Amino acid sequence: MSELLVGSVETGGTKFVCAVGDEHYQVKDKVTFATTTPQETLARVVTFFKKFPNVTVITVASFGPIELRKNHAKYGYITNTPKIGWHDVDFVGYLKKELARPIIFTTDVNGSAYGEYVAARIAQQPVDSLVYYTVGTGVGAGAIIDGQLIGTLGHPEMGHVLVKRHPDDLKFEGICPFHGDCLEGLIAGPTFEKRVGKKGQDVDQSDPVWDIMAYYLAQAVVQQTLIIRPNKIILGGGVVNKIFLDKVRLQFKEQLNNYVEVPKLEDYITMPLVENNGSATLGDFALALKQYNQK
Repeated sequence: MSELLVGSVETGGTKFVCAVGDEHYQVKDKVTFATTTPQETLARVVTFFKKFPNVTVITVASFGPIELRKNHAKYGYITNTPKIGWHDVDFVGYLKKELARPIIFTTDVNGSAYGEYVAARIAQQPVDSLVYYTVGTGVGAGAIIDGQLIGTLGHPEMGHVLVKRHPDDLKFEGICPFHGDCLEGLIAGPTFEKRVGKKGQDVDQSDPVWDIMAYYLAQAVVQQTLIIRPNKIILGGGVVNKIFLDKVRLQFKEQLNNYVEVPKLEDYITMPLVENNGSATLGDFALALKQYNQK
């Protein structure tokens, strides 16, 4: 009997990660390449998976917004994305045509959220609900309640909520082309260059800009704490590090002001269990295996 294999495509504003895994979530092969034009990038996805004709199901966890309603004429499309050149791209249609495999389509943060949900069970630290934020080139979040990803009319867009402005940051207009100073417009990675003229990795942790960004992200964590009441909230992505995480926890404690009870902050607001930003790949494998086992 041939080995059961599933596929993962994690898309981001700067790179794509394609992987093949087995039923134990072990990566068998993986490739990473830059996000360029849709034509060039999707062709590289197809080239990778054509090497694995026995891959049964492929999960695509994509940056968005994307259309998830299967009865919609543009199901499987990347829609109103700010990513230049990627507006109105028929992602799923292209892959189905070229690969002839079942495709699961979800957001990149949904893939990561599901990966963290599975990882917690593997680590024997199961949770019924969680919210996963990624803070990188963009900002987004996925949420799971009782093992199910949330969203009916569409997927959550928690990166584009509005937040109260920091008193020392009132002149910064934000970088979101749709909303200006929404959460993404205020804390995504490229905001460092707009504010201080440096990339995030070159900005010293003592710089006040980190406190300003923690102030905004803590507001988002408070929002989801009060709306969803999850067991934990996970902060991932290239901008998040341990020092920044502590700043967010401090701001969260001050902003929530003991209004509702939450677990110990070190357990409640955490970095991902899966190392090296691998949450989405694990989540994609798990979603693909789930669909395969339901056949």
